[in-house]
Amino acid sequence: MQLSAFYFTAAIAVAATAMVIVSRNAVHGLLHLVVSFLACAVIFFQLGAPFAAALEVIVYAGAILVLMVFVIMLLNQGKATVQQENAWLRGENWLGPAILSALLLAQLLFLLWGDTTSATPSSDTLATRPKAVGLALFGKYLLAVELASLLLLAALVGASHLARRPAHASGRREIPDGH
Repeated sequence: MQLSAFYFTAAIAVAATAMVIVSRNAVHGLLHLVVSFLACAVIFFQLGAPFAAALEVIVYAGAILVLMVFVIMLLNQGKATVQQENAWLRGENWLGPAILSALLLAQLLFLLWGDTTSATPSSDTLATRPKAVGLALFGKYLLAVELASLLLLAALVGASHLARRPAHASGRREIPDGH
């Protein structure tokens, strides 16, 4: 049963990722990317790494996607874009991600409260502890973590600069308000 659950979750992850690639709208792509990250978190949970699954949800499906939505909102180009976004927020646009997320939730609930006799992880899968991750991130990989944070900051500043309107006669450039 666990092998079929793994393939089912993997199929959801592949389908959601394919929808990210073919999506013409950045917001729709982000919704499908959230589903893909959640499917990867369920796969981590199935493989006996609940802490890695929690990190996947918190770091990727949470923080990085919030940053992406912030940048998309920052690049808002005026009233026509707001009207288009309102049209995109209709219910039928949320149907695909909602169905895939509901399937993942049902599977996760089954894994949590279903047959636990065959899902006992071995002792080597429990090696990932929060303390070990913290020591690795702020010890051996500190330089890589700091470089990644600087790269994200540079991308955000670059997006802010690109979103500014052209200079007026006064020589000042304005940032679009998005209202």
